Amino acid sequence: MNYIKENHLFNIYIDESCHLENDGMPIMAFGAIWCPKDEARRLAQELRDIKARHHARGELKWAKVSEAKQDFYIELVDWFIAEHPLHYRGLVVQNKHQLNHQQFNQGNHDLFYYKMIFSLLNKILSPDCQYDIYLDIKDTRSRLKLKKLREVLCNNVYDFTSQMIHHLQNVHSHEMELMQMADLITGAITYKHRNLSGNNAKLAVINRIEQRLGRSLSRTTPLVEQKLNLFVFQPQQV
Repeated sequence: MNYIKENHLFNIYIDESCHLENDGMPIMAFGAIWCPKDEARRLAQELRDIKARHHARGELKWAKVSEAKQDFYIELVDWFIAEHPLHYRGLVVQNKHQLNHQQFNQGNHDLFYYKMIFSLLNKILSPDCQYDIYLDIKDTRSRLKLKKLREVLCNNVYDFTSQMIHHLQNVHSHEMELMQMADLITGAITYKHRNLSGNNAKLAVINRIEQRLGRSLSRTTPLVEQKLNLFVFQPQQV
């Protein structure tokens, strides 16, 4: 195997929201947080320290955002923006009910799910680097699909020896703090695209993200945007 410099090793943590086909939700969303591997331990410890300072118990999740913990989640946003090693890429599928998998040769919804993960990752991955990729466990069949996902990702950049994807694994989100941060940002983007407004604390977190970035979470960003990159996918009309 070729020698790869330490700063060419990255961890990627993937989370999803409203990904089920018949859950009645109008959108589905995917998010990936990534950072240099040699920064991951420090960043995870800083997240634990912030949680401890705010007496935030258990797993960090968007669903837990409330007015009682609003300052905690605002601090997490500021921390993410300030930490230069941390990056996020999100993908939003709008009008999920309009998806027609057979018409557009997408197989079924399960296959479309993994195609979206591929679309999420292929703008992050570089054949000059190596990646450890962690996905939130979706179902009992995920292991077989991970093997196929590795093949597709590597073949896309002509890495037929599969050296680029060093490690690919399903994990429970409560095991990894940085995956929980992916849940928070993906949740904020999902809330924005569902046009919800019933939780003032969640609106405050979204406003803080947009204020710090200087732009809305509603629109696709240029690919050169590295801190928080977003692609909004609109299904074609049949």
